[in-house]
Amino acid sequence: MASVSLQQIEKRFDEVRAVDRLTIEVAQGEFFSLLGPSGCGKTTTLRIVAGFEEPDNGQVFFGDKNVTTLKPQQRNVGMVFQNYALFPHMTVGENVAFGLQARKIDKAAIPQKVTNALRLVDLTGYQNRPVNALSGGQQQRVALARALVIEPEILLLDEPLSNLDARLRVETREQIRSLQQRLGITTFYVTHDQEEALSQSDRMAVLIGGQCVQVGAPREVYRHPATREVMAFL
Repeated sequence: MASVSLQQIEKRFDEVRAVDRLTIEVAQGEFFSLLGPSGCGKTTTLRIVAGFEEPDNGQVFFGDKNVTTLKPQQRNVGMVFQNYALFPHMTVGENVAFGLQARKIDKAAIPQKVTNALRLVDLTGYQNRPVNALSGGQQQRVALARALVIEPEILLLDEPLSNLDARLRVETREQIRSLQQRLGITTFYVTHDQEEALSQSDRMAVLIGGQCVQVGAPREVYRHPATREVMAFL
């Protein structure tokens, strides 16, 4: 597992400054949430950590390693997207195995790694099921298994519960937090849902207008908001 350091990150899209001089330090094994309203730069920040976007300015470190210009496949990260991004023509097992095959892992080792990953998310025995036959909650867990099977140093989750109903959101967020604590994996969690961030995070950053306006433990941020904007949002 690795710590993550974002140093003076800036990202523009035409005239829009999506991320504005963002500096964040995430400790090894920490569950860290990026919280803020739509359009505040949360997902862009996550994509910069993943390597899908390169910042216009600033640097990204995993531990002591500068990864700012590395491609996604050169960073040992697992990502769960908002829409899960599963391959509908593949089975559950084939979806989970995809990242291992892309990394050219020994074919003989892949079935056991897939079995272990599905066990982590309580989907033992689902290898041969088509993904379009699964519920939304089950698809979300397949996406999580696919991210974890490569044994990443850092887990990135982009609004992973937004497509679930209220009951499943509570149930699934508890599963994610429990799994993260068990594995001790450094986790970035992007959400616009205040309850999700406050109930799960070791620490959280509140982003507004591309800027980080406050970082702290959930209780601290909730009880002592740094600005009126933070107070209003929470």
